Amino acid sequence: MTSLSFALAHSLPEIILALGVLLLILIGAIRGRDSDWLITELAIGLLGIAILAILLGAKTTALVYDNAFIDDAFGRFMKILALVGALVTLFMSQDFFLREKMDRFELPILILLATLGMLMLISATGLIAFYLGLELMSLALYVIAAFDRDNVKASEAGLKYFVLGALSSGMLLYGASLLYGFAGTVSFAGIAAAVKGEVSIGVVFGLVFLMTGLAFKMSAVPFHMWTPDVYEGAPTPVTAFFASAVKMAAVAITVRVVITAFPGILNQWQQIIVFISILSMALGSFAAIGQTNIKRLMAYSSIGHIGFAMVGLAAGTALGVEGVLAYMAIYLVMTLGTFAAILSMRVNGESVEQVADLAGLARTDGFTAFFLAVMMFSLAGIPPLAGFFAKWYVFNAAIQAHLYWLAVIGVLTSTVAAYYYLRIVKIMYFDDPAPAFDRPSVVLRGVLAVTGLLVLCLFAYPGLFIDAATVAAKSLF
Repeated sequence: MTSLSFALAHSLPEIILALGVLLLILIGAIRGRDSDWLITELAIGLLGIAILAILLGAKTTALVYDNAFIDDAFGRFMKILALVGALVTLFMSQDFFLREKMDRFELPILILLATLGMLMLISATGLIAFYLGLELMSLALYVIAAFDRDNVKASEAGLKYFVLGALSSGMLLYGASLLYGFAGTVSFAGIAAAVKGEVSIGVVFGLVFLMTGLAFKMSAVPFHMWTPDVYEGAPTPVTAFFASAVKMAAVAITVRVVITAFPGILNQWQQIIVFISILSMALGSFAAIGQTNIKRLMAYSSIGHIGFAMVGLAAGTALGVEGVLAYMAIYLVMTLGTFAAILSMRVNGESVEQVADLAGLARTDGFTAFFLAVMMFSLAGIPPLAGFFAKWYVFNAAIQAHLYWLAVIGVLTSTVAAYYYLRIVKIMYFDDPAPAFDRPSVVLRGVLAVTGLLVLCLFAYPGLFIDAATVAAKSLF
């Protein structure tokens, strides 16, 4: 196999999406508005083909494109999660955008571009490839956040995300330049070889600025300020995309950077991870209590869950990374199921987003109420649902690394967070019924049922996620 064909074989998902985007743009330019539905269907097909390319492709580790891109088990695992998040989001969004008269062919193309950036980001092995993937993802996200351009809240959300995103990108780039200056290389392996033991203050500053940019993309405290406004203002399917696929890519590159580029200064980056983990768990648990908009509540929930995932990374071990991967896989399933229920919240053809609108749902739509309750119990970490095992894996990794106090803080904040999840269950089952929702589409019911069953039945076969997470985590060490 020639070097070119070898490289193409190990970057097939990215090539599929890149060529697919060019084809879809051409179709959209030629057919105009008549191509809206067709391009969405083709985009879903392209994401499915990319998933199959990973599942059926090479299972070896390979460095290609002058060692700027890596195809390994870790990357394949996180790419599948990101692709599934994008595919399911696009699948659920069709009916919503049709009803809201926003079914324009540019949206699926932008989602494909953002997903392509995520795949490149996940496989980056150096600061340049990392930044290119990050910006490709971010530029598309800025546009889709404000896609509902006639809505003031959506425009505000897009502007806030753009301004703060540009600021975080600048800080990240400054940190990258400092690291390059002190290490003399942009590759993560080269930085790892140059940065170890006692390091200069310049390296520490570079690490801090780099982690600032990553924390923004993960929406971790104290760089979370954009999250509630963007989640509330953006169209609901876009919010689902931010909460699912985008989170997978952001966490993946954070794990890859700290594990592969800074293994020699564990104590320095561990302090940063512990700091943002504790703050994210605390703010996500307490700030959501007073929220009345369910999308805004899910924003604070996502901040809290990033904090819980970072507990595993703080351990700095293969077991910790395995816990992070398992956590993100389970979080993806719970998030997609929850947003399927939120997209089902329509009264007389109009979307509703208030928690109070769920009152008495068990008596008007028992199916949606049951599976949404399952999601809430799982997000709260109630055994034996999947969310309990997600937290158990990361807390166990922290305990094995002797970070007992971090695990204790995680358990306490998880207990606080259970209040607002269980409050939703109480509203659905014990409050007087609000106006009944319109009957959800078969697609939304299907997504809600499949994700609900996965959350319910994971305890019977945990190997579904854990075996793959174990192999993926070991490939980084």
